[in-house]
Amino acid sequence: VWSSGVQSTATDLPPIHGVPTADGMYWGDAFGGVSPVFLGFFGIAFALGVSVLGAAWGIFLTGSSLVGAAIKVPRIKSKNLISVIFCEALAIYGVIIAIICATKIKATDVIADMYDDQKGVTHYGLALEAGPNVYFGGYCFFWTGVTVGLANLFCGICVGVVGSASVSYTHLRAHETPEHLVCRLLLEKKKKKK
Repeated sequence: VWSSGVQSTATDLPPIHGVPTADGMYWGDAFGGVSPVFLGFFGIAFALGVSVLGAAWGIFLTGSSLVGAAIKVPRIKSKNLISVIFCEALAIYGVIIAIICATKIKATDVIADMYDDQKGVTHYGLALEAGPNVYFGGYCFFWTGVTVGLANLFCGICVGVVGSASVSYTHLRAHETPEHLVCRLLLEKKKKKK
């Protein structure tokens, strides 16, 4: 028996799409039994949680480099805070998407799919199941949450790596004043001409 409740064939392999299992079930039966409201709220929770995880990871990468470099050269700490601010913005994006999606899930839409004021109980209400519109909305919110969460996770990691590299570069060049930098660039330009 698979963890999804679907029994496999005698060879104990997972069911193939379009081929029924020994008890006549398809994969669509297993996933179709999941409540669309659960899918919607799971997507919202995933967007929020993984966005915060991506922001935390980026802040960890940038912040550790920033603290280490600021110990030796205190004046560079304010120059490299922009990476930390970008990582915090990723968490806020996840919160905004979660709030937008959560306000779109309404119990009245689920009930209206099962009960019609003029005709009474609909086909879906008689079967005590959600209709196609509710399933469509649940899957939309699920995949919205997964997409936003993973995008913010990877963006947080990228901002953290780039922020850490910029802190390292600033730390290496921290002893140079603007005058030294101009002189060094002029000297390198003269070397290239020779």
